[in-house]
Amino acid sequence: MLRPDITEDRLLGGRVRLLQPAGGLRAGHDAVLLAAAVPAKPGDRVLELGCGTGAAFLCLAARVPGIEVVAVEREPELAALARENAALNGLTGRVTILEGDVADPGLRRALPRCAQGFANPPFWADGTTPPTELRRAATHADTAGLDAWAGCLAAALGHGGGVRLILPAARFADGFAALAGAGFGSPAMLPLWPRQGLAAKRVLLAARRGGKGPGRVLPGLVLHDADGATPMAQAILRDSAALDI
Repeated sequence: MLRPDITEDRLLGGRVRLLQPAGGLRAGHDAVLLAAAVPAKPGDRVLELGCGTGAAFLCLAARVPGIEVVAVEREPELAALARENAALNGLTGRVTILEGDVADPGLRRALPRCAQGFANPPFWADGTTPPTELRRAATHADTAGLDAWAGCLAAALGHGGGVRLILPAARFADGFAALAGAGFGSPAMLPLWPRQGLAAKRVLLAARRGGKGPGRVLPGLVLHDADGATPMAQAILRDSAALDI
């Protein structure tokens, strides 16, 4: 029986089971969209920073069978739920959850070499503080800003390794600057528009370790229309289609 402070939810049309706190920041579209943008292949080892309860890596593993996941989470309560969720989804032995802070040099040295890295990092440096500690930790950077997240990803990725971030559109320039400072190049941005004609609220950023190519702004994805989720959004959010970025 579930504890009263934990709910069980479903992602990808029910393919992914997710235990998560009833209060605080709950996984949603951002995690699924981030997972859809990671170009992993069967047999790859991938790294997720700030995995929370595991929603993004679970969605990625559901789409790409045979990957190995290394995930980092600072909050012990969420790390424990991520381990439970890995087992709940049949991923025991393929997922390693490390507890630690992305700014910790010891953690960076402990990371194995990975083919792809991804994160939904805390994105606000100041402003109104969310009502719960877990929600604040997920959305507000304190000692570890975007530079620390990019540096931690770089520590695990060799030349040509790919990175994916999801951020508020207002912080895309900060995200690209942090990635460039950590040695990532060939940047690309995919806007996520809530509806046609509205400004993007979120963006997906992509870069490659040691990349030399020019920056690109991709066509983007419209999430909703008059009938609800657009067909492409449904294909990603329900049917685990990949996003090309």
